[in-house]
Amino acid sequence: MRIISGKASKTKLYSLEGLNTRPTLDRVKESLFNIIQNDIFDSIFLDLFAGSGQVGLEALSRGARKAIFCDNSKEAIKIIKKNIAKTHLENSSKVYTMSYEKLLTTKINEKLDIIYIDPPYKSDFAYKAVEIIIKKDLIDINSIIIIETDQEEKIVEQLKNLKVEIIDKRKYGRIHLIFLKKLKIDE
Repeated sequence: MRIISGKASKTKLYSLEGLNTRPTLDRVKESLFNIIQNDIFDSIFLDLFAGSGQVGLEALSRGARKAIFCDNSKEAIKIIKKNIAKTHLENSSKVYTMSYEKLLTTKINEKLDIIYIDPPYKSDFAYKAVEIIIKKDLIDINSIIIIETDQEEKIVEQLKNLKVEIIDKRKYGRIHLIFLKKLKIDE
């Protein structure tokens, strides 16, 4: 696991031991960043269910202004902090050890440009996170939400109830990336 491109390019990252997390594969991460490359510069990037922090760190390496990392695992947070130090991206990183609900409802006080949601696959956390993001008005119409899942049909069905539109979907083996934007209302 490494940073693919940008100012921290080729930096090898620490990863979490055990089966509770699954790092985003380098080929999936590379494809993701090829898709969003024009949106990264000077963005505020939220890495939700951050694990090792590799996705948010990739965004910072490629020019994001700020990355917010959130995970409720203390072990994950230790690894994220080690990876931030290793990539020398401390000045543009903010790390929270808490649930995604608490972060989204009490800690975010600015519009987010890109949100990467990579929750445990067998949960409804992606849907619930997007629901809170819309309700709390944490994005504008130019913001992008990306969900990593292995349950694309279930997530797509759940999202029909929210004020978002699916702008792209990609499949990499059993992994799906779903790209969302906030619906434009009252135009």
